[in-house]
Amino acid sequence: MVVLAVLTLDAGLRAQAPAPAGAIDSRIVKLLDSISEERLQQLLQKLVSFGTRNTLSDATSTTRGIGAARQWIYDELKRSSPKLQVSFDAYQVPPQGRITRQVDLRNVVAVLPGRSPRRIYISGHYDTVARAGGQSASNAADGPRDPDAPTPAPADPTAPLDNLAPGVNDDGSGTALTIELARVFSQSGIDFDATLVFMCHVAEEQGLIGARLHAQKAVAEKIPIEAVLNNDIVGGDTGGNGIVDGATIRLYSEGPEDSPSRSLARFVQRWGARYVPSHRVRLMARPDRFGRGGDHSAYNQLGFTAVGFRESRENFTRQHDVRDTFEGISLPYLAQNARVNAASMATLALAPAPPVVARKAPATGRMTPTLDRRASGYDAHLRWEASPGAAGYRIFWRNAWAPDWEHELYVGNVTEYTLPHANVDDWVFGVAAVGADGHESTVSAYVPPPPTY
Repeated sequence: MVVLAVLTLDAGLRAQAPAPAGAIDSRIVKLLDSISEERLQQLLQKLVSFGTRNTLSDATSTTRGIGAARQWIYDELKRSSPKLQVSFDAYQVPPQGRITRQVDLRNVVAVLPGRSPRRIYISGHYDTVARAGGQSASNAADGPRDPDAPTPAPADPTAPLDNLAPGVNDDGSGTALTIELARVFSQSGIDFDATLVFMCHVAEEQGLIGARLHAQKAVAEKIPIEAVLNNDIVGGDTGGNGIVDGATIRLYSEGPEDSPSRSLARFVQRWGARYVPSHRVRLMARPDRFGRGGDHSAYNQLGFTAVGFRESRENFTRQHDVRDTFEGISLPYLAQNARVNAASMATLALAPAPPVVARKAPATGRMTPTLDRRASGYDAHLRWEASPGAAGYRIFWRNAWAPDWEHELYVGNVTEYTLPHANVDDWVFGVAAVGADGHESTVSAYVPPPPTY
């Protein structure tokens, strides 16, 4: 009897043949083709020319240090297109942790307005640090990089604030990627539904401070940040152990397994593979590398959906070191990572917002998924709220032990659907909104509420 039930379920699911996914958009292909390795190289060369971009370095010089670097980034973004709204996201920060004196911190932000206020970010951090001994010395002096770890020790007092810190890969690579994508998106001529934000964070090396301050402002001002794609150390294809990998990129996301950040990571892998099939996105089921953190973590901690790109083979001997130079990066590899970012951002920005699949229970105030068993007890009945601009919906499901979606089905312009013979105890379900041109949102998963006993 048990075997018969499993066979019936499998047969029923196989009968739900998935509809063809949205076609490749020629506008996005053209956008990806306009990403320039030469341009990335020029941006990196200029960033290196400031000698150091240490957060606590000289802010008054026009040629060296953090002040000159941030002003050039601002001016470069302004030059990219009159469509970009460029500004300093500025804060006065008192001494704390690795910030040893009061400092004027400035993220540099470029906004490309869309038809709706929902925002999609691409980011990198432009500040640098270099110490004798590189990454290992930084870990000892600065304490854990994990933002959930205890407050780090003060900065190494023997490290001059204006010493050479080229930071070509950490994080010139993410900064150049962000500036280049601001250019290509603002010059693409595409009318995006979402508002796009290109953010160059500061003070990442002092504990994600620039990103955290901006995320706090977004909470206070109710800025609708839908997704953050953060890039930190994404330019090198050769690890310190000599292993070369120019065909993959790691993507880290905050759990649990069906969190919005995990959904965003799966989305990037799905659409990155369609537009950049020669470059594989490797999903990492943890917030970041072991014991380390990045700017996306600051957004995650405040409830935003964010993920972090990292090169597949890091060379730790070059990180936080004067050896973080052009010899440690590959421009073709950096350009491929930029294309994966661009394909994901463009698809998200052209698609409707993801559906809402939970409601607040009046009696308890808890969010409850709009998923039930139907009267039979063995059929999965999915309901969701209509997404503005959606022309239809695609539902997804997988075995409860599987890490990624195994089945999908386009169900048309409806807001509920029943899958027969699909026991909600055995399967995980989700739904994505699809626009008239086939662009698809991230998948909103039906997550059970915490149990009460």
